[in-house]
Amino acid sequence: MTKTRTLTLLLAVSVSATATAQTRTRPFGTLREQAALQQSWLEKRLKTVLPGLMRKHGIDMWVIPMREYMEDPTFTSLVSPTTFAARRRTIYVFFDTCAADKRTDPGDGSCVERIALGGTSQGGLYEAVRSTQAVTAAVGGRQAELWGDAQWQVLKDVVEQRKPSVIGINVSRTFAFTDGLTAGEMEGMNTALGSTWTSKYKRAEELPLEFIATRLPEEEAFYRRLQNVVWTLIGRMYSTEVIKPGVTKTSDLVWWWRQQVNDMGLDTWFQPSIDVQRKGVSAEQLGDDPIIQKGDVLHCDVGITALRLNTDTQHMAYVPLDGETDAPPGLKQALKNANRLQNVLFEEVRPGRTGNEILASTLAKMKSEKLDGTMYSHPIGMHGHGAGPLIGLWVYQEGLPRRGDAKVVPSMWYSSELQVTTPVPEWNGQPVRVAQEEDFIIDKDGKLRWAIRRQMAWHLVM
Repeated sequence: MTKTRTLTLLLAVSVSATATAQTRTRPFGTLREQAALQQSWLEKRLKTVLPGLMRKHGIDMWVIPMREYMEDPTFTSLVSPTTFAARRRTIYVFFDTCAADKRTDPGDGSCVERIALGGTSQGGLYEAVRSTQAVTAAVGGRQAELWGDAQWQVLKDVVEQRKPSVIGINVSRTFAFTDGLTAGEMEGMNTALGSTWTSKYKRAEELPLEFIATRLPEEEAFYRRLQNVVWTLIGRMYSTEVIKPGVTKTSDLVWWWRQQVNDMGLDTWFQPSIDVQRKGVSAEQLGDDPIIQKGDVLHCDVGITALRLNTDTQHMAYVPLDGETDAPPGLKQALKNANRLQNVLFEEVRPGRTGNEILASTLAKMKSEKLDGTMYSHPIGMHGHGAGPLIGLWVYQEGLPRRGDAKVVPSMWYSSELQVTTPVPEWNGQPVRVAQEEDFIIDKDGKLRWAIRRQMAWHLVM
């Protein structure tokens, strides 16, 4: 074989190996491919989800002003994946022409006007209004940026031309997701519009909450793929590939997770955590960063962010003692008890019920079945702790005024987060806390299913 041919073959092998490595570390394709998928979701959400929600909540015009680096919480639900900030100021205006004219909505998104004052068209999904006068410059072709009071005057013109009956604004003392209108933006808008139009204001608390929370079937299909990545990484982390009993600290697993996610070109919305329970040893004795030993029970709380969607997962693992090939029966029963509380939650969650109603009925069943546990589940999706009703918090098991009074809606996602503590005979009756967190889907018909599956057997580090 000639030297030239040898070099050519070596180069081909190197390129092939590089391509294979890139495929492995890009589970969802390139950024460009991911952006195209996200853009298709955005278009469908604006055309099929938003119109119905505006009518449901009696709002024919929704006005969302925001400034750069002080974006409204709805921002990521309204813009393309190539838009990272509001750029000086952007005012998004949505107006339901069919409701105003009492026309039937054909369902193709044509009823609701989408206007971006000072923003871009977001790939043709908005009418972009950037200026009311041409730039005075030697080079023509671009309009000046809307700035300061000029934007508010354009907003006033938009409002007066359409004469809305109700103007929805994002103001709330309960939900952060619906409280995006800052004091300064409110002041500027009020001054420009005057009492004629400010008298039409309605706090649009439930509209942004439900718009952020509502997910598409196409997003669910992707979410299953994302959950597969989560489960695969947890399986690797809870193995002797990563854990060396007597050597590995819990902090090593935390940073292993962060690095693996980063190397895939993905992100996480919170710092992962790993904790240990050990027979005959208290949490105080273990300390903040213990070395993992054989016989330990491990608990992780991990998440991944991809394509603006988030996961939240807690799984348990056991590090077998020498001679063991499985977790002791007492630990298996402890996991079954946590699985039972998951079942109870599934029995109680349904559209139309509030978080507080679900919490009360779940805790009543838990008490009747003598499960020593805690319920603190939350919506998930565009945010890790997502928009919608909370079903308890760690230290609030009596219900949450207002934040727990929101209602479950179809097509939203939840993170089933809970714990059950069970005395384990093999640990001389020492209580073991089994915390489980698994994401689940409430479909458009109100039926529940796990995003992928749930943990029903202990991960074994062996």
